[in-house]
Amino acid sequence: MRGWIGAAVAVTCLAFAGGAGAVELNSDGLHAAPWIEETFKDLREDLADANAAGQRLMVIVEQRGCIYCERMHEEVFVVPDIEASLTEDYYVVRLDLYGGVEVTDFDGEVLSEKAAARKWGLNFTPTMLFLPEAVPEGATAETAAVATVPGAFEADTMRHMLSWVLAHGYEGEESFQEYHSRRLRAGE
Repeated sequence: MRGWIGAAVAVTCLAFAGGAGAVELNSDGLHAAPWIEETFKDLREDLADANAAGQRLMVIVEQRGCIYCERMHEEVFVVPDIEASLTEDYYVVRLDLYGGVEVTDFDGEVLSEKAAARKWGLNFTPTMLFLPEAVPEGATAETAAVATVPGAFEADTMRHMLSWVLAHGYEGEESFQEYHSRRLRAGE
């Protein structure tokens, strides 16, 4: 009998330990992360808040049940240096690909999260849009983005994208792919 109880306790402990890396979900079914800002989703205000905090604005579009979003939250965004950059260097606003919350785009158009994603031509989750410190008059989030990253990537790719955007790499002659390749070859 004691052997059976011990086995049951061991299985229970393993089950809980296996879930230890799991990221919590919000009541809307999207992943919780302390670095995601709760805003009124007026991107013009969000950009001003990011600039005031000395951070870069990143808009991440996700959806409930997205296995790639789950992978990013459980395996990539939690890597200590990546999480630190998302917390310290970025002002992250999340939109739900199928959500109904109102979003105000940089061009002043007010539309649902779902309509904004459609307007910007986004089909994959997660998709991250990295915005410049200043957005031209009449631009949309899609046209203003200095980089758009659709899908899930390994930690090195995310780490390099975060640093490339912070360093204004998009203004230079070295593309992200060249930058990423160079850093991988250097063992960074």
